[in-house]
Amino acid sequence: MFNRGVRNILLTPFLIWAGLFIFVPLVCIVWYGVTDYDGNFSLVNMGLIFEHGYLDALELSIALALISTVICLLLAYPLCLILTERQRDNTTIISLLFILPLWMNSLLSTMAWQTILEGNGIINQLMRLLGLPDLQMINTPGAIVLGMVYNYLPYMVLPLYIALTKIDKRILEAARDLGANSWQTFVKVILPLTIPGAISGITMVFIPALTTFVISALLGGGKLLLIGNIIEQEFTFQYDWHVGCALSVILMIFIVLNMLLTAAFDKRDEEANGNA
Repeated sequence: MFNRGVRNILLTPFLIWAGLFIFVPLVCIVWYGVTDYDGNFSLVNMGLIFEHGYLDALELSIALALISTVICLLLAYPLCLILTERQRDNTTIISLLFILPLWMNSLLSTMAWQTILEGNGIINQLMRLLGLPDLQMINTPGAIVLGMVYNYLPYMVLPLYIALTKIDKRILEAARDLGANSWQTFVKVILPLTIPGAISGITMVFIPALTTFVISALLGGGKLLLIGNIIEQEFTFQYDWHVGCALSVILMIFIVLNMLLTAAFDKRDEEANGNA
């Protein structure tokens, strides 16, 4: 469509933008992360992750991110199955309903959950009207998981819904004609065909859940520190860029490993489908 000269001209603004706002910040983070305060190469700051407080925060972050991802996956699958079964002719409306929650600022929605779950929130006020004891919901791991699931569920629903809509309805009808019940159809036909969408959704949920600090700060009340909260404190309160960048580099390593695993599963699934 375009010759090489025109392509290079059109590509130049993006390369400049990517260089200034992606490459340069990453280089700065890695540089601060692997150097000491005198500018000498050192992995001492990265070794802090093995200390008790930092390691606990990382383990809690991974655990809550995994729990949130699994919950999103379990909620998204039946929801998408119901929508694709009943609303095949209204894909535009359904897609819009999925996208609408993403238009709301995540900070505002998290603050709304903070108001709902707090000691004098809506739920506890209702409990008092019913003569029941108050529930301690805010500042708990469950509250953080709830905030993650609410904010990141659309990121799981969208790729799964797209993957399900691409399945030829005749394949499902053939499976039923051959005697497969609903569960067998799901396990033998639907699940294998939607694995790429599920993997995309898992990646899109797990990474922001692992790196979040706003949700845990508002719904955890500062009592439950995730690795994102500690990194944020190193930059904003301790003003220790070397430690903050070192922890960020470790977090990026986890993200890269997750992406490599995702790519490996995608490649294996494509080869399996190709052989089939």
